[in-house]
Amino acid sequence: MSSQTAGVLQLLALIAALSLAYRPLGDYMARVYSSERHYGPEKWIYKAIGANPSAEMRWPAYLRGVLAFSAVSVLFLYLMQRVQGSLPGSLGFSSIDPDQAFNTAASFVANTNWQSYYGEQAMGHVVQTGGLAVQNFLSAAVGMAVAVALVRGFARSRTGELGNFWADLVRGTVRILVPISVIGALVLVACGAIQNFSGIHEVGQFTGGSQQWNGGAVASQEAIKELGTNGGGYFNANSAHPFENPNGLSNLFEIFLILLIPFALTRTFGRMVGSLRQGYAILGTMAAIWLGFTALMMWTEFAHHGPAFEIAGGAMEGKETRFGIAGSSIFAVATTLTSTGAVNSFHSSYTGFGGGITMLGMQLGEIAPGGVGSGLYGMLIMAIIAVFIAGLMVGRTPEYLGKKIGTRQIKLAACYILITPALVLGFTAVAMALPTPGNSMTNSGAHGFSEILYAYTSGANNNGSAFAGLNADTQWFNTTIGIAMLLGRFLPIVFVLALAGSLAEQKPVPETAGTLRTDKPLYAGLLVGTILIITGLTYFPALALGPLAEGLAS
Repeated sequence: MSSQTAGVLQLLALIAALSLAYRPLGDYMARVYSSERHYGPEKWIYKAIGANPSAEMRWPAYLRGVLAFSAVSVLFLYLMQRVQGSLPGSLGFSSIDPDQAFNTAASFVANTNWQSYYGEQAMGHVVQTGGLAVQNFLSAAVGMAVAVALVRGFARSRTGELGNFWADLVRGTVRILVPISVIGALVLVACGAIQNFSGIHEVGQFTGGSQQWNGGAVASQEAIKELGTNGGGYFNANSAHPFENPNGLSNLFEIFLILLIPFALTRTFGRMVGSLRQGYAILGTMAAIWLGFTALMMWTEFAHHGPAFEIAGGAMEGKETRFGIAGSSIFAVATTLTSTGAVNSFHSSYTGFGGGITMLGMQLGEIAPGGVGSGLYGMLIMAIIAVFIAGLMVGRTPEYLGKKIGTRQIKLAACYILITPALVLGFTAVAMALPTPGNSMTNSGAHGFSEILYAYTSGANNNGSAFAGLNADTQWFNTTIGIAMLLGRFLPIVFVLALAGSLAEQKPVPETAGTLRTDKPLYAGLLVGTILIITGLTYFPALALGPLAEGLAS
């Protein structure tokens, strides 16, 4: 069997598994967020934090809950790292420097999981499990809560109430993320991932000495790392490390976890707004972009240019032989089209065009299918933009799901889509203009520029993957990427919740013969075109200086 055929079979198996899980999981999540019942453990949590889960919130109160909870999370995780040297189970590691502690705290709370440190050489068991793994659950639950609040904005009318943030946060964690993660961890352990709290020990004897490795609760952290589209690895090599991702089966399962909730949330959306066809339209848009990017990546990396590629069967530099080109390409697209950031290969070693595909996937806004929660609300924002454009073309007031898209709604949507490119391009320009940041580049020319562009693209889009050729553990990059991660996460949430509140206050508009049918393939095609055109116009000049120039020169 050829490598290309094996890759197609992997892709088909992945699609089949996602299809089987789509309906039951999507319907279950709709029931979770629509239920008025509170389970015993949830009541204990509400009592401990002093929250009333039955009290409805308008969008400013919902936003205050998101920001206050996230601010406390950043502070807690920062302090935990700063006192690591005094904690039990630290494995002898010292406390983390202030700039790196800030960067890591911002990263994990923002669901970015950017890492400028070597996990196995910096973080002990307590910080890994009690700090980083906990935020893997909570940051994902925050994203899901914001997405559900926006869905309620479409589903409700003549009220500004969007639900209760604390109830959405707890339910998403207790009823969805924890149960699936437990099952996922057991599967990964069965595949060979490690799960222990062992200390540092020597492994084997090699020429010139031996290697030292520490154990850890890797399988459990790996499961929520992928399921919550987090991405931060227990080890520096991330999902290329055999302790985290032992074989081809575990690799395919991890990709499945990455895509599971973002795709299933489209079913949840359709169920909650009372039209499954609307959910299918969003699903079709996401799936079309994901499949197109995957096919293009596999073609690019399998293309033979020169004798070295001919011998290897494709661009194998930076890829694990356990996964090959196909398994690496599918993983790379899945992780950059979502806000995951986990890697099983090094994107800096991809072909020029391949590296550009990973960057473009993030620059689309990670909406195909996107992060847990953030992918859905990002795609709904683009759906509003597409409806607005269609309305301009035919001279009608745009409507979406029975809600008018007026001046206020389109301004909020425009702010949402502009803030992230402003962060990416602004920080990249400043870093390239100053002399010190350039010293962190391993390469010069187009590839060196791509390293910095990729770093800020990854940070501001809450992805967390890296081009692996940039020394980002400096005060400049730790601080600026940390700021980009926080602003790139929470400023868009401000606009999403404000939009949700404005939609919930409207009364439904009756459908007429002139209403654009947003549950048809024609609209899905318009939505795909809108996404690609807006992204292309925004990022094309920067991409032309980096990956496109490198690809054309090779």
